[in-house]
Amino acid sequence: MTSTPTVVPDPGPVDARRPGPAARVRRRLSGTAASMAALVIAVLWTLPTAGLFISSFRPADQIRTTGWWTFFASPEVTLDNYRDVLFGTASDGRLATHFVNSFVITLPATVFVLGVAALAAYALAWIDFRGRDWLFLGIFALQIVPLQMSLVPLLRFFSQGVSVGGLQVLPAWELSGAMAFTNVWVAHTIFGLPLGVFLLHNFISQLPRTLFEAARVDGAGHGRIFVRIVLPLIAPALVSLGIFQFLWVWNDLLVALIFTGGDTATAPLTVRLAELAGTRGEAWHRLTAGAFVSMIVPLAVFFLLQRYFVRGLLAGSVKG
Repeated sequence: MTSTPTVVPDPGPVDARRPGPAARVRRRLSGTAASMAALVIAVLWTLPTAGLFISSFRPADQIRTTGWWTFFASPEVTLDNYRDVLFGTASDGRLATHFVNSFVITLPATVFVLGVAALAAYALAWIDFRGRDWLFLGIFALQIVPLQMSLVPLLRFFSQGVSVGGLQVLPAWELSGAMAFTNVWVAHTIFGLPLGVFLLHNFISQLPRTLFEAARVDGAGHGRIFVRIVLPLIAPALVSLGIFQFLWVWNDLLVALIFTGGDTATAPLTVRLAELAGTRGEAWHRLTAGAFVSMIVPLAVFFLLQRYFVRGLLAGSVKG
């Protein structure tokens, strides 16, 4: 007596099966309705900026009396707003000087964070010393501490210095004049290091160990390994961190307002823009032009380094 073999039906190719929840969500988000919704959201998000841009070229009397959308009915273009805020009197803005101050504050604060964070991240990733993991954990925890909590202690440190047993260990720093730049540099460097060390540590720790072992066999020390091997490999990550830090410092108002001591000679663009509207908002029309003057540099930095920025975000996301 022969038994009839049981025939198991072929389930078919894997692609023919019912898609999972993730595939269904992805299909819905890539459909025509989702694309139209994204387009509507983008237009609504950009509309206030477009209105601000149009207002920056309108005469002051029209800005005060009519809405920006009336520009299309009776267009009238002028560059008086930009000329006033850049090269006018002190009451008009005179942003050209503060534009230079923003560069003087932003560039060193960005370079200091990149240099110190890269060195610290390398040490925490590839140098074995006691308490390394606890130190990295403490640096990571500093990211959740609001910078507002450290403004008063840091300001007191700058103004009074540090004394031990009646002996002045660190001198007091002036909060006005050229020394105010140093105060802002130190403050921004301190506030930017926790995130910088954390981000660069994640990139450096994923580098192949064989590279470091081969370099040590050839007699290279930590300094040469860092300069010749680590820095070229983490260049995209450095650019990404540099863009974040540059935009943060350039757009900062709170730190600059406190640590420049209110000195107009060292105040950056953000501080001067906050003063342009006046105490009662009577000169707010100049803000339309001043806002776009302050946006020129961040936009240029982002678009020029966009390629490296995307590479830095994707670096280390796939291991292989």
